[in-house]
Amino acid sequence: MLASTKVLDALKGIGLNLYERKLWVALLARGTSTAGELSEIANVPRSRAYDVLQSLAEKGFVIVQTGKPIRYVAIAPEEALERAKKKLEEDFKIMQQRIDELKESPLMRELNDIFSQGLKLVAPEEITGALKGKFSVFQQLDSMFKVANQKINIATTPEGLNDLFANHLDVLRKAKEKGVEIKIITSGTEKCSEAIKAFSSIADIRVSDEREIPLEGRFAIVDGKQLVFSLTDSKSVHATQDIAVWSKSEHAASNVLEPLFKLVWNHSKAVS
Repeated sequence: MLASTKVLDALKGIGLNLYERKLWVALLARGTSTAGELSEIANVPRSRAYDVLQSLAEKGFVIVQTGKPIRYVAIAPEEALERAKKKLEEDFKIMQQRIDELKESPLMRELNDIFSQGLKLVAPEEITGALKGKFSVFQQLDSMFKVANQKINIATTPEGLNDLFANHLDVLRKAKEKGVEIKIITSGTEKCSEAIKAFSSIADIRVSDEREIPLEGRFAIVDGKQLVFSLTDSKSVHATQDIAVWSKSEHAASNVLEPLFKLVWNHSKAVS
């Protein structure tokens, strides 16, 4: 093995697949080489080596030297990583521009029509999905809050309230400006005083009474029509392992979670 497991794991963390990791490390050890030589050193199928090395070149990790046979030249790791970073930034800007152009184009009407027609064929309770990782959960909450017309009810922990403050304050403020009623129940006030202060102007906030109804869960209901319900404890799992369920089931939202929220709300006290 040319590189330690820790190094290979770190390269995996920046998006290199197994063959890319093996071939790049092999090339670093050789300085310059052909695809055939690198495939033998790295134990990568020769039929795949050319495509993988081309992928590494496009990402900025290697230089292709034209000739017969084609040779590949290693770049100093620091420089290679910097090139890869700049390439990602350029690709992101291009993709962002394309997305913005698509959103503003007449094609959006066609996409929305397809989506609307598809929804007519699906029962609301079937529109349910699992959300893995805080980023996915935050995205879904943001989408829900943006379409709220009447009310947003949130039950959360102090950690969850801080997450709301860091990621959703603006969209919740805009919802309030539209006339949406916002209620938040938190299971405690420790370490979230800044969040409570920020939300106090746009939401009714209460603290659950642990003696009567202990509440450590996290869920949000919008207009009694859709919900996000966390299945993990944010204090005991990594952000990437946070799991929640999203559903457009009005039955679950209005007949299951709404009564639970009201029960806890009625046994809670206003934040002083």
